[in-house]
Amino acid sequence: MNQINPGQHCHCECGKTEFTITGKPLMRMFCHCTICQEFNDANFADVTIFLSKDIEFDQTQHVDFKKYKSPPAVDRGKCGSCHKPIIEFLNLPLFPSLTIIPSQNIEAGSNLPDACAHIFYHRRVQEINDNLPKYSGYVSSQVLMTRKLLSGMLERKKQA
Repeated sequence: MNQINPGQHCHCECGKTEFTITGKPLMRMFCHCTICQEFNDANFADVTIFLSKDIEFDQTQHVDFKKYKSPPAVDRGKCGSCHKPIIEFLNLPLFPSLTIIPSQNIEAGSNLPDACAHIFYHRRVQEINDNLPKYSGYVSSQVLMTRKLLSGMLERKKQA
């Protein structure tokens, strides 16, 4: 897996909303759920997930946040200027706070970690021909995501 350099500067499409990554990602995946399709105005979301403590973001006043469904209570934010996805926050009981970044907002394109899977693949708009595992259904998609997040957190602890 490639690594994003800590201190990596990131921004939305227009560049008016910015943040900095100060730690390593937990995982990257492609989500085909209908909420991600709507939020990203795309066939699927390519997202990279971090511990929230590893993101320096103080421009919430420039972001329009919306919760599409509860639970899980993902607070999804779009830039107030270009109205493109910029950042998402996920807070679950018994879990550290997570920040979900649309991968296109991370400037270090070639340093992004490899995606681990497609989730909610039963909601896909088109077939994806790659070698990544594809998970359909709510339960299997959530189990995979939880497993990968826990694995990423354990890996981070080993490296610390």
